[in-house]
Parts: sequence; C-alpha cells; structure tokens
Amino acid sequence: MPAPYDSATERVHRRAGFGAAVRRGSSPALVVVDLTRGFTEPGLPTGCDLTSTVEATAELVAAARAGGVPVLWTVISYTPAEAGGEAVTWLAKAPGLRALREGGEAVALDPRLPYAERDHLIVKKGASAFFGSSLAPLLTGLGCDTVVVCGATTSGCVRATAVDAVQYGWPVLVPEDACGDRARGPHDAALFDIQAKYGDVVGQEDAVKYLTTKGV
Repeated sequence: MPAPYDSATERVHRRAGFGAAVRRGSSPALVVVDLTRGFTEPGLPTGCDLTSTVEATAELVAAARAGGVPVLWTVISYTPAEAGGEAVTWLAKAPGLRALREGGEAVALDPRLPYAERDHLIVKKGASAFFGSSLAPLLTGLGCDTVVVCGATTSGCVRATAVDAVQYGWPVLVPEDACGDRARGPHDAALFDIQAKYGDVVGQEDAVKYLTTKGV
C-alpha cells in the first residue's frame, strides 16, 4: 500500500494504535462505487482515464460471481431540478457534478464492466453509498458480514463509503488496484487513511481469492 507520508507520521500512527487488521467474514458483498462514464472517461467533464481501475474491478466482479458473492453498484444521478437548482448543497461546492444528470451518458455504468440484471443498482445523491440510500438494508437482507469497496473516486466516494460501512458495523476491505482518482496524491492519502482507521487496503490477488472462496 502506498505511504504518502514520512516515517515520523507513520510512527505517530503506530503509537496511536492504528492499522490493526479487520476480521473477515464468510458472507461478503462487493460494492462498486460510481464507475460511471462520468468518472471513467476523460472526455467527459468530471472524468479521467480509469482504465486500470475498471479492468481490476471487472476481475473482482468475475471473482464475486464465481464465489456466489452479491455485487452492488452505485451511481450518482441528479434530476434536472436538482442539477439545475440550489437544493443540493454539495453541488454548490462541486458544480462540475451537475453534469451527472439522470438519463445522460455521464451516469451510465462504464460499458466495460460486467453489470448483470441480478445485481443491485443504487442511485445516490452524495458521496457515501450509504447516505440516504437503500444500501444498508440491502446488505442486511443479503446476510452480508463484510463489505469489499472499490471504485471512484478513492478520496471521495470510496473513502466516504468505507467510513460509513465500518460505522454501520461491517468490516471493510478496499482493493487498492480497483480504486481510482483524478490525482495520485489524494488517492494515496485516502488509502493511507482507510488503512489506518477504517478498513484493510488489500492487493488484487488477495481480494480475488477472498471473493472466490469467501475466506474458506
């Protein structure tokens, strides 16, 4: 895992008792955060080239299918009134997200990803996949005991989702290769923070094995 800070910072975190490993249950779910064209395609206003993230995520989805692990996708999508008005406070801070309008190309899942009809699709309005959505009751209904979170952006919606997942009581794994951001610095800093306090940042091979075997 990347360490964007100096050794002194790492010593402070170790002394504080951060970074312990989370427990892994036998009924995980894979939550793919916001890998829509508006985030994965550099030609769209809010996008960047997340080809490697998409490819790594597709591999995780295949592993989840093989292991009988449920796959849940999230998208940010605003109605014309939301995108064009002042009711959504986040859009005043990040007005570029107004491009994520329902029915538009920017809110469509990246076509390189293997979405299936049996998967769950959650439409959200904020950063966390849990806030104001059906994600928590869906995970409970599915009997999930661990959440594997990937997608975009690492420093925004992935981090927010990981934080809320652990606050709801689910251990969290974040596969590093299947997360992407618009810049390396925020990406590395977010992974550092998640590893320290909220979940385990894991390698691709580890995540694939876990999803395929569910820890068996």
